[in-house]
Amino acid sequence: MYDVAIIGAGVSGGFVARELSRYNLKVIVLEKETDVSCGTTKANSAIIHAGYDPEENTLMAKLNAEGNPMFDRVCEELDVPFKRNGSLVVAFDEDQSAHIEALYKRGVNYGIEKMKILSREELREREPNISPDATGALLAETAGIIDPMLLTISLIENAVANGCELKLYYTVTAISKEDGFFRISGEDEQDIEARYVVNAAGVFADVIHNMVAAPDFRILPRRGQYFVLDKSEGSVINSVIFPCPDKGGKGILITPTVHGNILLGPSSDDLEDPEDLITTAELLDKTRLGVRKLIPSVTTRNSIRTFAGMRAQPDTGDFIIREAPGTKGFFDLAGIKSPGLSAAPASAKYLIGLMAESGLELLEKDDFDPRVERKLFLERPEEEQIKLLKENPLYGRIICRCESITEGDILDAIHRPAGAQTLDGVKRRCRPGMGRCQGGFCGPKVQEILARELNRPWEDIVLEKENSYILTGRTK
Repeated sequence: MYDVAIIGAGVSGGFVARELSRYNLKVIVLEKETDVSCGTTKANSAIIHAGYDPEENTLMAKLNAEGNPMFDRVCEELDVPFKRNGSLVVAFDEDQSAHIEALYKRGVNYGIEKMKILSREELREREPNISPDATGALLAETAGIIDPMLLTISLIENAVANGCELKLYYTVTAISKEDGFFRISGEDEQDIEARYVVNAAGVFADVIHNMVAAPDFRILPRRGQYFVLDKSEGSVINSVIFPCPDKGGKGILITPTVHGNILLGPSSDDLEDPEDLITTAELLDKTRLGVRKLIPSVTTRNSIRTFAGMRAQPDTGDFIIREAPGTKGFFDLAGIKSPGLSAAPASAKYLIGLMAESGLELLEKDDFDPRVERKLFLERPEEEQIKLLKENPLYGRIICRCESITEGDILDAIHRPAGAQTLDGVKRRCRPGMGRCQGGFCGPKVQEILARELNRPWEDIVLEKENSYILTGRTK
């Protein structure tokens, strides 16, 4: 019997798992995919928002404002790259200038620090490549950029190191309320019993909720398509740059990444199928043209990848973080659209507070360790590199030339707590395949290393999803 079962190993479930691992509780995380961070978490804009944007009197506003300042400490403890490079909302006419003034006043009311309205000249000084038609911008210096996949991996690793269990390949098919606990059934899997359940299932959160509680919300899948540009384009901007928002949301933006690339997007289209992650020429063209209104010189000639992500748009218009009405012990952490990543650490604390009010006993461990250490070989000081090479010469063997990743780095990614089991799992942890060739050279070698270290046939090593095979057998 578990004290808490968390359904979903994205960034929201990861923060809840890590926070609960501080206490003397038996906790398990259930994830239907082959790895953590395989849903919305792996395919978003990777921005920590300052917090001026959400409507007043919403959980989004409250938790974004509380969550943003928490990232410095969280990322330092978890050894995750994070940079406060600031964000700009750009105006092009008088109406948009009035809108950014309203956003500024809202941010002041929320207590957001380090905001300023920039003139045309100040904007051009900060961003020399901005459109000459831009008339000014709202600067929010506390906004930043992060690697949400690596953040979630570190959260889950830290939770596992502190006693939490992780079960992958577990697709929840039914939940029943028993006498004092919940019975969770999985496809061809053993039932899980838990006194409390946290529903952090992303775009499937309404499906999970409806298994055990009365339906009272819907998740509307909204797909966004992106370009990733090569690092050679990394100097085109310095900040996260948004257009002035409209009824459709924050709009198509351009942002640096913490690894030196440039990200363009997202487009926005509402769908019925939450797993329809194809990219289309039409919406990628819309993304390209939208960004060029902000930065006319930007080009997708050096695009190294396009991808699509799915946002969990709630029909309520706000985060749904509560004990499900009429189902004591079952908690929804649902409808976590933007600024869900920015709010995630505060959302976890808020939810756990609700669970404590419902009767979950929180007794802190004496030996909780909040820290994760995960630097790549070439990021370490020279004396550490020399020591590691003596311990394992494979740290001196480069596998991914684009990102300068060694075989020792890949071994570490596989053998860490909640380690990688797929090509994309290794890629998310230490970046082989993230560079210009997108794994064209290093992919087969990473597959060979995975097969060797996991003691599996080459054919059993998949790209990411369970049936995303790479090899089917020998031809000669």
